[in-house]
Amino acid sequence: MVRASLVSAGRISLLVLCMCVIALNRSGGTQSVSAQSSPAQCDRGISRHSLQAAALVEEPESAAPAEPGGSHDVQPKGMVWIPGGRFWMGTDHMEDAQPVHQVEIKGFWIDRTDVTNEEFSRFVKATGYVTIAERPLDPKEFPNLAPEDLAPGSVVFTPPAGPVSLENPLAWWRFVRGANWRHPNGPRSDLRGKEKYPVVQVAWPDAVAYAKWAAKRLPTEAEWEFASRGGRDRQNYPWGNDLNPNGKWMANTFQGHFPDKNSSADGYAGIAPVASFPPNDFGLYDMSGNVWQWVSDWYRPDYYAQLRGAEVAINPQGPSDSFDPQEPGVRKRVQKGGSFLCTDQYCERYMPGARGKGDPETATNHLGFRCVSTQ
Repeated sequence: MVRASLVSAGRISLLVLCMCVIALNRSGGTQSVSAQSSPAQCDRGISRHSLQAAALVEEPESAAPAEPGGSHDVQPKGMVWIPGGRFWMGTDHMEDAQPVHQVEIKGFWIDRTDVTNEEFSRFVKATGYVTIAERPLDPKEFPNLAPEDLAPGSVVFTPPAGPVSLENPLAWWRFVRGANWRHPNGPRSDLRGKEKYPVVQVAWPDAVAYAKWAAKRLPTEAEWEFASRGGRDRQNYPWGNDLNPNGKWMANTFQGHFPDKNSSADGYAGIAPVASFPPNDFGLYDMSGNVWQWVSDWYRPDYYAQLRGAEVAINPQGPSDSFDPQEPGVRKRVQKGGSFLCTDQYCERYMPGARGKGDPETATNHLGFRCVSTQ
């Protein structure tokens, strides 16, 4: 049940870490809502802080729904060499991904797939690392909570029973006690048979810790987008301009009526195993849909405009700080690729040029990562 008594006086933020955020909010769908969701609302998302503040906390007994250089002479296991080159970064479909600008990238290695549960498990076994979602909530951030209410947990997509207004993402997100990478949908879920699924419920510091252990790092936003495009410059998707070429689903996204009814036309109602859909022309899987992917850059909606002065941006590393006018003072990291919750009814951030953003300290059950290396 929802514990209506929980109220947080700590940091309250609506952060994009959980939604496949904006793009074109279309009015032509069949959503049974009184008002179409606005780009601003779609662009915000949810965090464990906002869920605590709104008292949307699930008890455990409530089951949750089921610098560059290096060599490429020796191929690291599970990685693909991405040759350097120039490309046009961004998209005209989203305001914070404009202006589209030219970028030059040096070559690098990138994981062929998202980091899997199997791989993350090896890291945890070797190091004893405890993810943020497995740690108790910080009483400094949640001073109004009783000690027993600081139990670990994380954010889980929980589809409502019927149509809801898309203006209120709290209608489909819950902070679930006991949700973490081992139990991505809550304490009654587990990883049995899901060794090859992408690990989720990892916050940004968790992803960085894994990357360091693996002698890798998180990609920059520019590296990630260059790799995602697979050489198809200025195309809408990693495979071209058509979302469903010849009627074929090319990525794990949301079909049906968002957020209450996923028709699973692509074969999956939730996360799919890695490499379930065709790779892009670089041989990389799941660069669109399935789970969001952390990158190293801080988020600023005006960062691309800052690069406008240079004819070509050379290996951009992102801004030196974070600023989001929707939530001034709340620092965010960029996320790329969209997830199984992306839909044109609410967002189209499964495009390579699109950008997501999220609180680095918050994890969800549709957020993972992959690594790169220039060693």
